[in-house]
Amino acid sequence: MPDAANIKPLTAFRFFAALWVVLYHYWPKLDVGFVPAIAAKGYLGVEAFFILSGFILCHVYLRGFGEGRFQYGDFLWNRLARVYPLHLATLVGIGAMAIVATIAGLRVDPNILSWPSLPANLLLVHAWGFAPTAGWNHASWSISAEWFAYLAFPVFAFAAWRLRERPVAAVLGALALIAGLYPAFEALAGFPLTAATIQWGALRIVPCFAYGCALHALWRSERFPGRLSGPGAAFLGAAVLAAVQFGAPDRVIIMLLGGLIFMLATLAATGFSFAGQSVFVYLGEISYSTYMICIPWKILAINATAKLINIDSERLPLVIWALIVLSLIPLSAASFHVLENPCREKMKSWAKRWKQRRFATVGAT
Repeated sequence: MPDAANIKPLTAFRFFAALWVVLYHYWPKLDVGFVPAIAAKGYLGVEAFFILSGFILCHVYLRGFGEGRFQYGDFLWNRLARVYPLHLATLVGIGAMAIVATIAGLRVDPNILSWPSLPANLLLVHAWGFAPTAGWNHASWSISAEWFAYLAFPVFAFAAWRLRERPVAAVLGALALIAGLYPAFEALAGFPLTAATIQWGALRIVPCFAYGCALHALWRSERFPGRLSGPGAAFLGAAVLAAVQFGAPDRVIIMLLGGLIFMLATLAATGFSFAGQSVFVYLGEISYSTYMICIPWKILAINATAKLINIDSERLPLVIWALIVLSLIPLSAASFHVLENPCREKMKSWAKRWKQRRFATVGAT
């Protein structure tokens, strides 16, 4: 099996999941008279991230967990280093833009600069029902949901380790959870679980994360013939597009997305280079920045452009809209290299120094 760094198709897939979310948020600002199904269902890109998260975290940490080498504190710190610096930066950026716009006399949605929601955002619990409004960088609700899954990872890992010899049962159990939870939640809450953000967002990650863990167990078992992974990936990719186009229930699309992720990982294990080209891998590496800056950039770029070309509807011509969307790529690269990656490495270096000092102190005593 390849190591985590070499599951290149999954790294590339992250970019396409982020692009799907971007399409969902940006399409309403395009001056056309229709919304294609692929754009309307773009919120499911978040579910793809959640499945990937369960798969990759099991790939990196599950064996250490089962063999007693898992260090929960180190795990949480590394995950915090991965997500928090950019979360904090975008939160500050949104706040700064809102304050400047208010001073300039421009109308700002009061929910954006929601001071009562700030503590929950800072503590990464704003998808746990603790934020009164969806303020600040709204896209970060999913990072709060991820943080919930990180905190609960030992529970997922315990189940995944116990079921490692029964991967088919694990996958069937995850599929049964998806099949049952989504309609049950909608019947009780009155809205789909895939629409949950600051209310029940932490629950939204649970079935997808569990599905990713189960798919990893099946992948590790090598029970699926590698020679079928290419046709399988093509079939499931087409099935996802068809399910989206023809309005299949969200839970069906989620199941298919998980199957596609499994096939891409199996394809990588065979040594096939599909989606493993450096450009796709790089786009996947910067995809977290793409996701986190897409809302701040939309607010800034589209509002500024609408005023510059003197239109009231904020619906932009195709060429201008496309330029704004495409500019997310260089902006994401800048965010990754200037902020996201350096801050992550700095936080990891802090942890390394703290451990060295602690060991030195223990050794001296």
